[in-house]
Amino acid sequence: MNEEEFYNKVGEINGWDFSHLQVEVEGAKWNFNEKVKAIGRESDSLLDLGTGGGENVIRLAPEFSSLVGIDTSQSMISTAKSNLKTSGILNTSFHEMSNHELTFPDQFFHIVTSRHAPFKASEVNRVLKQGGTFITQQVSEEDKLNLKKEFGRGQSYGEQDGKLKQKYIVELKEAGFTSIVELEYNASEYYKREEDLLFLLNHTPIIPNFLDDPNDLDRFNQFVQANKTKKGICTNSKRFLLIATN
Repeated sequence: MNEEEFYNKVGEINGWDFSHLQVEVEGAKWNFNEKVKAIGRESDSLLDLGTGGGENVIRLAPEFSSLVGIDTSQSMISTAKSNLKTSGILNTSFHEMSNHELTFPDQFFHIVTSRHAPFKASEVNRVLKQGGTFITQQVSEEDKLNLKKEFGRGQSYGEQDGKLKQKYIVELKEAGFTSIVELEYNASEYYKREEDLLFLLNHTPIIPNFLDDPNDLDRFNQFVQANKTKKGICTNSKRFLLIATN
């Protein structure tokens, strides 16, 4: 299963909603939605790249005049539209579109967001109004490091930590962003139940092709036993945040 097929499958089943998982996080230095709210105003328009099932944008909707969420996955957008209908929110719309080829006019949005989704800096800058803000949270290479070590594979496993952050900073500067604030944290995550961690691994690309290898379940059980604490099954959440203005 390639990456596109994987995300379409997840979109049909779950969207991108992990809110039901019983997990405790210690050491996170920010909340993405709160950062976005602090930057925006009620009169602002917002574009969300890689919106998934739209759960995050729908929660932000009351804070802005209009929101648009896009995703390349048709099934994700279908889930997002279903979630929107249930929510009763009227100022939000969802569209199937590539993050790298935006079909919006120049200087159309006050804010562009990207949470764990790739982006093209020049396109982001093009659709942002002058003085607009782009805020992105991304997964660092050493996220879930003990899990990746147990399985001997994983998303960005073996790559130098900080490589993606520096790549994006260079691209943002080249695209014309004049101010870039960077933050990062490495928090501890405690999954209360084995099924919480299983759900995460089945619905994210942290461990590629999870359970396709006949030894994966044994590796999972070994990981659980080695990392079980009173708070839950422990791993790490490593994130970086970039706030760029043009």
